[in-house]
Amino acid sequence: MRDLFVTAVIFGGLFFVFRRPHYGIYLWSWISYMSPHRLCWGFAYDFPFALITAVVTLSSFAFSKEPKRIPWTAEIIVLFLLNAWFVVCNFFAFYPHLAWTLWDKVWKIQLMTLVTIMLITDRQRLHWLVWIIALSLGYYGVKGGIFTITHGGAYQVRGPGGSFIAGNNEIALALVMTVPMIRYLHLQTTRNWVRWGLAAAMVLTGVAAIGSQSRGALVAMAAMGSFLWLKSRSKLITGIYIAFAIAIMAMVMPQQWYERMNTIDDYQTDASAQGRINAWHTAFNVAKDRITGGGMDMFQPPTFDRYAPDPENVHDVHSIYFEIMGEQGFIGFGLFILIGLITWWRANGIIRYSRKSPDDKWAGDLAAMIQVSMIGFATGGAFLRLAYFDFYWHLIAMVVILHILTTQHAKVTDTVVVSEPTPAWKRRSITAGQVGHR
Repeated sequence: MRDLFVTAVIFGGLFFVFRRPHYGIYLWSWISYMSPHRLCWGFAYDFPFALITAVVTLSSFAFSKEPKRIPWTAEIIVLFLLNAWFVVCNFFAFYPHLAWTLWDKVWKIQLMTLVTIMLITDRQRLHWLVWIIALSLGYYGVKGGIFTITHGGAYQVRGPGGSFIAGNNEIALALVMTVPMIRYLHLQTTRNWVRWGLAAAMVLTGVAAIGSQSRGALVAMAAMGSFLWLKSRSKLITGIYIAFAIAIMAMVMPQQWYERMNTIDDYQTDASAQGRINAWHTAFNVAKDRITGGGMDMFQPPTFDRYAPDPENVHDVHSIYFEIMGEQGFIGFGLFILIGLITWWRANGIIRYSRKSPDDKWAGDLAAMIQVSMIGFATGGAFLRLAYFDFYWHLIAMVVILHILTTQHAKVTDTVVVSEPTPAWKRRSITAGQVGHR
């Protein structure tokens, strides 16, 4: 029954995509983030819902009256360069079959990121996209938070099997990045019952991230929480929510969790930490030896045999930075860092602009929360392998969309101001001045 229900909902949604292609972005995002088909046990589990949705969306977009212009901002240019470099590196990959298999997923994410920028063309569409992402991942946040509280933190919170966020580390990072999106929606809504629901979702999602028992999640939550407080308009309310989440964590989490978290300071004797450091050295050595790196999915035993300080200690790289460095070389690493810096700089500009334009306060709120989410990704990603995760690229897309919308609004505002009729007293003053000058 669950398989039939999920299939009916998705194919029913495709009917609306034919008429409004931007609905395809919503549907594709829901499938990508929540992975509802991975909650099934029958034919739907492996059914290519995302691929079908992407094809229908692109087809509908091609035949629609929607403008088909690529906004050539600095972010888009670097994004194209980075993806071109991905392809170059894969041609020289250590393991071509593995590299091209992963690329088959990555290019679809990158394509849909670009289509998102082209189709989400106004505030309402962008607002609904944030809702879709927040609800899709917030489902696991609320569910995981309740699970952690009711079970006393004894078990790990995990994501849907077979997805990007299946493991405890991966779902933790996704949830850390989701909290700021929920906070943005909390700032924008005017209905009290929705505000209370979003406030509860924020707290439970934070608890779920801690309930994953990921040490990287603890570091990411600390960094994200600090920036969430700094970037929020209402620091008192935000501080209360953060304090409430910390109090729940202190009451619920068992002694074993504290012992595990304490190993962060004692990484020299922790086998997992030493394995990660060995993999980081491996990535650096590959990048130093090869300008194109080792290609996607290069962290395999033969690579460690040749490049690792300890060839016997084969371990997942668990870092977005060393993942990109090892797989794409220093050039790919530089482009990856550059697009993040440009996006951050662009968000800062949007925040500054919104302070001068009350009508665009919402844009400043969203830009600030995107920055908070990026901080969560940047800190948690230092200990997790999720460089190609959809969410990060959607954050970049949303900043580009915000830049386009605020730029358009600024131009309209300037036009209105310039085109306003000159008051009679000013016209008389100007005329008198001109006569006197003559």
